[in-house]
Amino acid sequence: MPHYQLSFQNPLSGFLQVTTRIENSTADELYLQLPAWRPGRYELQNFAQKLQGFAVVAKDGSPLPFQKITKDRWRVETKGEATLEVRYNFYARQMDAGGSWLAEDFLYVNPVNCLLTARGFEQEPCTLSLSIPHDWQIACGLPQTQPRTLLAQNFDHLADSPFMASATLQHQKYEEQGILFHVWFLGECQPDWAQILPQFQAFTQEQLALFETFPVPDYHFLNILLPYPHYHGVEHLNSTVITLGPGEQLMSPTLYKELLGVSCHELFHTWNIKQIRPQEMLPYDFTRENYFRTGYVAEGVTTYYGDYLLARSGVFAAEQYFQELATTIKRHTADQGEQHLSVADSSFDTWLDGYKPGIPDRKVSIYHKGCLAALVLDVEIRRATQNARSLDEVMRQMWQQFGQKGIGYAEEDYQRLAEGVAGVSLEPYFREMVFGTVPFEKWLAPALDYLGCTLDKLPSAQAHESLFGFRLNPALAATPTVGYIAPASPAAAVLSVEDELIALNGRKLENANLANLLQGQEAVELTLFRQKKLRTVSLTPDGQLHLPQYRVSKNPAATPAQQANFTTWLKQPF
Repeated sequence: MPHYQLSFQNPLSGFLQVTTRIENSTADELYLQLPAWRPGRYELQNFAQKLQGFAVVAKDGSPLPFQKITKDRWRVETKGEATLEVRYNFYARQMDAGGSWLAEDFLYVNPVNCLLTARGFEQEPCTLSLSIPHDWQIACGLPQTQPRTLLAQNFDHLADSPFMASATLQHQKYEEQGILFHVWFLGECQPDWAQILPQFQAFTQEQLALFETFPVPDYHFLNILLPYPHYHGVEHLNSTVITLGPGEQLMSPTLYKELLGVSCHELFHTWNIKQIRPQEMLPYDFTRENYFRTGYVAEGVTTYYGDYLLARSGVFAAEQYFQELATTIKRHTADQGEQHLSVADSSFDTWLDGYKPGIPDRKVSIYHKGCLAALVLDVEIRRATQNARSLDEVMRQMWQQFGQKGIGYAEEDYQRLAEGVAGVSLEPYFREMVFGTVPFEKWLAPALDYLGCTLDKLPSAQAHESLFGFRLNPALAATPTVGYIAPASPAAAVLSVEDELIALNGRKLENANLANLLQGQEAVELTLFRQKKLRTVSLTPDGQLHLPQYRVSKNPAATPAQQANFTTWLKQPF
């Protein structure tokens, strides 16, 4: 049984001391593997770059020979020793929902970042002991066998069980269908439990009703509230880590809405991706990329349900849900990547650049395009069955046929189940919306119309975006700098990304006066610096609406049938 121990000498250094004791080794050589990536973020993160002072010793403390054979794999000569220890320091200074952080008053660790496993020992039970102050409490999905010692069924279980420890944790719980759901807060914040717990319970009830059974015996929402703006969440086996900020604004409408949205999203992942898993990831291979094309299921469907179920459970009003949907559309239309790469191919490429802006107009987000695709599929099934069935049934069957049985699903399984539930072929939808590059409006507008809603295409609030097709880089607000240019727009012919705009029609651009100077103008001259060289270019509107914004709203002229469809879908009166 492997035994892990975490300790620290100087929390200001950020370094954790990690000791791994391997017992009952019988081979002449032992291979040690540190994960190269973590579930929930499908890109190589190469955690080995955060290790310092790597050493392997025998039971008596004498060094054992070892050699690093890949970026995160070591071969150890055991010299006949049955028990050995691996020792190193880990730099815990990544504060997000997938990282680890050591501070004077708390410790937060994702074990997948910093713990390694020995080949042949991956399926053995293991313990994790924490050398922390006696007044610190531990929040974790793993059981504690004794004070400050956690027990995992195997390495995957340990790697998928983050924890936080501090003397200042705030904790409440609620029960649903005999299952305990724990809500933890770390950081300077004042949770309004009277508001939080009933609303968490409402979306939990809706999810349990959808799937009918829960995969794990309990669940932990591990919330870290930071003193600065932040938003991130990561799913785990029976927990989630959520990092938000600023902490003092936790119960403000804006930040509290984010807490609800990410919490509902991450809970849905307990089924969808933690159990309902693509066959390419069953089991996880932490040594390399695990390519898969169904990110539109793993993240897209989850993103759809994350906000949709808040409305369906009555936590969000319809208007609040529409605002979230409009935000998803805004993020999806940030560039024109939809023209070039399908959401399925973009899923494959998450391992390449899926979490970076990347070059312009190359790809789509599996979260945003996947969410819109899930909404459309839900409506297509409802339309085909006269509202008798929905995407709920598809996901319930995915859980029952794959997740519950520990079987990975293939890409064609999702389409097969969806068509089985709908009772009709959905080939055009999958060909265009999932595997193709057809504009999303072609499918989303009719879907919303079925629900008595409209997808309105509106001019941007910024005249230079609508007229000429370019956006400014918000990170460089002091100097108006071109951040994005729409293809086939007037700007595309004369502007380049990173152009620094100096003047419009001879008037200096300063104090965000571009919008005012454009009022009443048609053709304009822009003076700019490009690669430190001064240029002047002419821009003329072409009569097209560029870089539009979108609004989703109820149609005042909706028919009784459309209103009934809406009520069945959202469980709210039209």
